Amino acid sequence: MRILGIDPGYGITGFGLIEADRLNARLLRCGAITTPPGMDFSARLEIIYEDMRQLLETTKPDAGAIEELFFGQNVTTGIGVAQSRGVILLAIRQAGLEVTAYKPSQVKQAVVGYGNATKHQVMDMTRRLLRLEALPKPDDAADAIAIALCHARASTSLLAWVPGCAGTKGGEK
Repeated sequence: MRILGIDPGYGITGFGLIEADRLNARLLRCGAITTPPGMDFSARLEIIYEDMRQLLETTKPDAGAIEELFFGQNVTTGIGVAQSRGVILLAIRQAGLEVTAYKPSQVKQAVVGYGNATKHQVMDMTRRLLRLEALPKPDDAADAIAIALCHARASTSLLAWVPGCAGTKGGEK
């Protein structure tokens, strides 16, 4: 399964494409969509949308995974990120893909095994799981790869395939 993980933002949107099965995962591609500061915000959203469409068209993932928003101290920044996330979700859905959102604690739990892991722990474990020599750059791309790994763990788990169970692929309503 090819999974495109997305760490949404309006200055930098990180992405990571992995190929995963139940036992292994490998990094296929990672990077970032960037927009210039000071540019009209609607123009920035257009760049993100168009670049995301092009990325989806060239990488042809089987699934998308995106980080859920966490509003900290700066609500104004959070609103901009939410708008960026909206155009990203639109591009993914228009590409015909299902997209799953994960909370930061879920990503940490899936990658490190501890929901309160530090950013450094997540990045180091991501590097180890994918047998990479160095941490992917920028940090937003590394975060996106961790989101893709989280989805890989969730979607390739045997629990996701138990027939007849509510909340699983076998028992979806």
